[in-house]
Amino acid sequence: MRLSDFDYELPDDLIAQEPAFRREKSRMLVVNRTRRGFRDDEFVNFPSCLNSGDVLVLNNTKVFPARLFGKTETGATVEIFLIEKLPDSIWRALARPARRLKPGKRVVFDSNLAGTIVKNLADGGVQIEFDFNGDFYDVLSRVGRTPLPPYIKRSSDGDSLDDRERYQTIYAKSSGAIAAPTAGLHFTDTILDRIRSRGVEIIEITLHVGYGTFEPVRVEELSQHTVQPERYEIDARAAEILNSARDGNRRIVAVGTTTTRALEHAATKYGGFEAVSDIADLTITPGNRFKAVSALLTNFHLPRSSLLILVSTFGGHELIMNAYGHAVASRYRFYSYGDCMFVE
Repeated sequence: MRLSDFDYELPDDLIAQEPAFRREKSRMLVVNRTRRGFRDDEFVNFPSCLNSGDVLVLNNTKVFPARLFGKTETGATVEIFLIEKLPDSIWRALARPARRLKPGKRVVFDSNLAGTIVKNLADGGVQIEFDFNGDFYDVLSRVGRTPLPPYIKRSSDGDSLDDRERYQTIYAKSSGAIAAPTAGLHFTDTILDRIRSRGVEIIEITLHVGYGTFEPVRVEELSQHTVQPERYEIDARAAEILNSARDGNRRIVAVGTTTTRALEHAATKYGGFEAVSDIADLTITPGNRFKAVSALLTNFHLPRSSLLILVSTFGGHELIMNAYGHAVASRYRFYSYGDCMFVE
């Protein structure tokens, strides 16, 4: 299939700019692969979509404030968007405007945080080496800003206190993501308790969402498309429960495309699940055979994106694109702060 097969028209006013007034107060489109149909519902009813014996898998990565604004020696303002931690205090980052930042250029972000450009990268990014006082992540929590997607517009370059709370799952633990696993944003403690009361096991894994998750697809022929690797971890308890579910022919329900990528990489590489810290370099495109995930909760994704391609591969291209057409016509809210879809 080709990238153009994953295009659709979305009015700008359907791109959610704010989260729902309560996390669980989102709409949910339930898509059934067997019946090849879909129905409108609400996320508050998601527990009733699950069965006793199911295993629900959450991604507990935590978004860190990866956007930095600083000034060069000449007083020019630049933005640094941290992408990947490298050895020592060096990071790979996106820079704007990159033309101002040559090797040796120094950028001051705060009295406790500055950086020196080490290298310019072919993709328009940079390597930057930081010097700072105290713990780097503590400094970032004060100086950095929430890395909201560019389609979420704010009146200034800053985030808000509400964004800092709501662009984070309630079970976020392991800092390292530059974007939220947004399917998890709908959950509350009450919803999770209701799920457990139905006899569903809930486990957590970690995949640190990186730039590859939302990097534009730049090829028309999808057989040539690759998504940048992302680091993930599965602990021994989670591996044991996942293997037991597979052996017992019980459903593994993934919350989000990032969770799906980690589970499918592990099942493909190891033939099952192990306690691992590994790199997910699996790109899921049409023709992929899913080896772990039986059902998927996900938000609505951008046209022509790797995430829409993954969901379409899981649910079937025609069914998912028809479901997206219904969601547009029914005025669902789209993208990170939007509504969700459950593909069963």
